[in-house]
Amino acid sequence: MQQTLTSFERQLINRFQGGVDLTNRPFREMAKALDSEEDTVLGSVQCLLERGWLSRFGPLYNAERLGGSLVLAAMSVPDAKFDKITEQVNVLAAVAHNYRRDHWLNMWFVLATDTTDSMQATIQQIESETGLRVYAFPKEQEFYLGLWFEMGDDGSLNTRSIPAVAATEAFDLDDLDRRIIAETQQGLPLTHDPCQTLAWRIGCWPSEVVTRMDKMLQSGVIRRLGLVPNHYRLGFKGNGMTVWNIPDDQLREAGERIGAMDFVSHCYARPRHLPDWPYNLFAMVHGRDRGDVMQKVNELSLQLREYNQGHEVLFSSAVLKKTGMRLAF
Repeated sequence: MQQTLTSFERQLINRFQGGVDLTNRPFREMAKALDSEEDTVLGSVQCLLERGWLSRFGPLYNAERLGGSLVLAAMSVPDAKFDKITEQVNVLAAVAHNYRRDHWLNMWFVLATDTTDSMQATIQQIESETGLRVYAFPKEQEFYLGLWFEMGDDGSLNTRSIPAVAATEAFDLDDLDRRIIAETQQGLPLTHDPCQTLAWRIGCWPSEVVTRMDKMLQSGVIRRLGLVPNHYRLGFKGNGMTVWNIPDDQLREAGERIGAMDFVSHCYARPRHLPDWPYNLFAMVHGRDRGDVMQKVNELSLQLREYNQGHEVLFSSAVLKKTGMRLAF
């Protein structure tokens, strides 16, 4: 299996992380932008997915705009029970991502459910089955989400922000919208005309698929449509979740300041759990290695020096589970 990327594959990943136009023939439009052929681009995307360089190609949905619930959760798991509890947590369909982190709270996972009630039931189930407390950190405010991972032909690795697109329209989902979402949460069909293939699967006209997905983009139900890279595979091995204790009346200003940094992929306000957990601002930082991440954390410290009342960096030491968010419809 080919372990390195060709120059063309790097161009493809670099160019289309931030978004692909919604058309009947997206691979043809991508090919035009790269002075290539439709079949070449389609084949390359298929190959990159098979080799693990991409996680998926398709829409990135906003769970909250879908009416679902998304919660970051953590547990303090004894080493002797870690493998068993990992199995208990990972078997749940609601668990999308799960990481081991170097901290007394050593298991961190993301839960995605279709309702708030389902979320509470899932958390209670985990606590009942494991006998451990689940610390729930729902998102209270989003300051930034998105990061562009760029690779140079010389082996260089860089990051930059993906511009946020403001939602301009309200949008109420109906049954057809839900069928489209259910079929595309794991990605679009890898065919010359994905919308036509999707229409055949769910029983509607291709034009309806395009119209509905365009409305979802405009309303913010879909954040963007594009290639989703596996940043670990690209070479971004250092991944630190930074957590900060910020006075509540300064939280918005602090969040907006570090959310604008071009190496931060997620920046959210989340609840404290006193006295165990004093932190209310979370920011994910990515780099080539831990040393690279710590240099960037020092930059964040300078940005937050007038607000910061303490912080920690929680590095991931193992990926326990990583799948796309999938809500039931």
